[in-house]
Amino acid sequence: MSRNLIGGRYEVYKHIGQGGMADVFLAVDTILNRQVAVKIMRGDLSTDTVSIIRFEREAQAATALSHPNIVEIYDMGDYKGHQYIVMEYVPGRTLKQVIQDRGALQPKEAVDIMKQLTSAVGEAHHRGIIHRDLKPQNIILKDDGSVKILDFGIALAKGNAQIT
Repeated sequence: MSRNLIGGRYEVYKHIGQGGMADVFLAVDTILNRQVAVKIMRGDLSTDTVSIIRFEREAQAATALSHPNIVEIYDMGDYKGHQYIVMEYVPGRTLKQVIQDRGALQPKEAVDIMKQLTSAVGEAHHRGIIHRDLKPQNIILKDDGSVKILDFGIALAKGNAQIT
């Protein structure tokens, strides 16, 4: 049985999500023996310079941040001509999925989520990074009530040229 290894160490198991630029897969880091999410740029964008810059900017922006409510970035590279980012795997559902399934959040829960989000965004702003795409599908709600912000793909870092 052949293993589907990315970067010689990330064994891909299943497709878990899709965004505007990439597909996300659940994988295991075979060196550190932990689950990770691997985001791989889709084939149609892998030769587009602006898309590649945005993808790399996401990894660089999130790597510069360390906060309990921001997904951690572990690695990045090129796999068969496609850029990839390896990040913390966060089990849970997007805030969009939660709202679709349950309807409006209870005020106490909404305030708790907003406190976590404003703390994370405040840290990003302190580091000169503006997310620019905060929306329910870029927020993961874990079973314990904590949240993680994902997808810094169109983030604007202070001093970088804007690509919109």
